[in-house]
Amino acid sequence: METVDNKVLKAMGAARSPKTFTLAEFADCGRPDAVRQALSRLVRAGSVRRIRPGLYDLPKKHPIIGTTVPNLEATVKAIMQRSNAKWQFSGAYAADLLGLSEQVPAKVVIITDGVARNISLGQMMLSFRRVAPRNLLGAGTTAGLVFQALRYFGSKSPDLEHHAKRLRRTLDENTKSDLVKLAPKMPVWMQGVVRFVTEERENG
Repeated sequence: METVDNKVLKAMGAARSPKTFTLAEFADCGRPDAVRQALSRLVRAGSVRRIRPGLYDLPKKHPIIGTTVPNLEATVKAIMQRSNAKWQFSGAYAADLLGLSEQVPAKVVIITDGVARNISLGQMMLSFRRVAPRNLLGAGTTAGLVFQALRYFGSKSPDLEHHAKRLRRTLDENTKSDLVKLAPKMPVWMQGVVRFVTEERENG
């Protein structure tokens, strides 16, 4: 008979992309108390990492830096899994995800229409900030990430043209289409950036 430990590892290993697991996702592996005990054993053995109480992933090894940090997007998705709240990475981290900045902040800001809170992940802090719905434009999409990055840089940024050129080169057509749809709800200066980023698509 297959052990609960092996069932848990098999379930985690089946994920096709970086994923953070909650206890609820191991419901098919055994009774809740047996799953908790299995996870405790696997954490002690180093096979599974407990990111924080109730959140787990498979630790990844890097030849130079050792064990890598948890995947932030997967972790935030797991934290928000049972919530109907909208959320989006914002600020410097949004810019970093789009390749517009190499700055990885120690505090990652996630804006939401849900509960405001701070969650510590080792040396990194996740700061969930409640904002008005207008600031969650395109939440959950790459276009929404672009909106947040542009808000972070602002209309006076000396690098705005450089960032716009990069977005024009790197964004896929679906994201550009989403930006065109969202543009009327953006500030006037940002609409100009979106027109430049999506110009070829609009003329095509």
